[in-house]
Amino acid sequence: MQEWQKQLSGSVVRVEDLPFLPDSIEYREKLKKVAEIFPIRINSYFLSKIKNENDPLWKQVVPTLDELDDIIDEESLLVSDPLNEEGDMPVPELVHRYPDRVLLMVNNQCPIICRFCTRKRKIGFPGIVTRETLRQGIEYIRSHSEIRDVILSGGDPLLVPDKELNRILGELRSIEHLEIIRIGTRVPGTLPQRVTPELCKILKKYHPLYFNIHFNHSDEITPEVKKACNMLADAGIPLGSQTVLLKGVNDNSKVMKELMQKLLKIRVKPYYIYQADMALGTGHFRTNVQKGLDLISGLQGHTSGMGVPYFVIDAPGGGGKVRLLPNTVMEHNEKEVIIKNYEGKTFRYPQPTNQFHKSRALVTEELPIADSCEVSA
Repeated sequence: MQEWQKQLSGSVVRVEDLPFLPDSIEYREKLKKVAEIFPIRINSYFLSKIKNENDPLWKQVVPTLDELDDIIDEESLLVSDPLNEEGDMPVPELVHRYPDRVLLMVNNQCPIICRFCTRKRKIGFPGIVTRETLRQGIEYIRSHSEIRDVILSGGDPLLVPDKELNRILGELRSIEHLEIIRIGTRVPGTLPQRVTPELCKILKKYHPLYFNIHFNHSDEITPEVKKACNMLADAGIPLGSQTVLLKGVNDNSKVMKELMQKLLKIRVKPYYIYQADMALGTGHFRTNVQKGLDLISGLQGHTSGMGVPYFVIDAPGGGGKVRLLPNTVMEHNEKEVIIKNYEGKTFRYPQPTNQFHKSRALVTEELPIADSCEVSA
């Protein structure tokens, strides 16, 4: 058994084994009701990084009674499938929402079970993703030539054993019209021991291959995680990050900037900050949308542009991702655009005028035409 498998087999999956819980027997009994609806998993590596109750890692993986609030509240707007993934599944466990790309779920197990997961309805339950659903998904991609890009998701694709992952990637890469393979994973940040030389050797065979890795707090970036990300980057895999905006975890400009800067240091490019999805059992993590806009404002100009991700809402009901920007354009008309910079100062940028375009057109008409020209790059 490999080290990562030992870490996984030693996972906490019962309320009785959770760290830093109140001594109240009544509280623990109530918490068991939460676990019956939304399973628990904290692998032994991630568990070892939790420092105390309510620290940023604890909040992400330890269940609370708050998860039942949305179920009890009859007026709650939160639902089990907030992005209507089931409505966009032409075959089981494959989401075809955008014209040229699909999301294929290759399993429904994760190294940790995040309490804010948009797929709480699926993760940790047996028998949802099977060899047959995978076969149907791959055949669907093979028979639809408009699909040029696939995202492997789940669950976490990197929990699939090497041999099976190699088989899946090989099947996909044999499809002529499929250009890009992406893997959405939380493994490098939560079970870094899974990133082995053997895994990297498999992955290198299937370029162009991209990773989007889920990170939410700088405490997740440990020496083990740095090593795992460097191994993936050295295997030629471009690494991007996806972060979920979570109340009490990272809804703070200083915390978010530290995360983005540490990601760049381990060769991971910040890509998305997501407004939390409206998934049942996750309402206590949601922030006001303005908070996300303020965080982007707190990054722009205060750190490298490489460290400023897109802030997006995955539109409820399956509308797809919508990028949100802070209000930097104060006014625009035919004459000028008035813009605001990261310090709140305003600047006027003149629009091109019709007279300018006409004068350029006249000059162009009068230029002699050369018999030949040489252009150097």
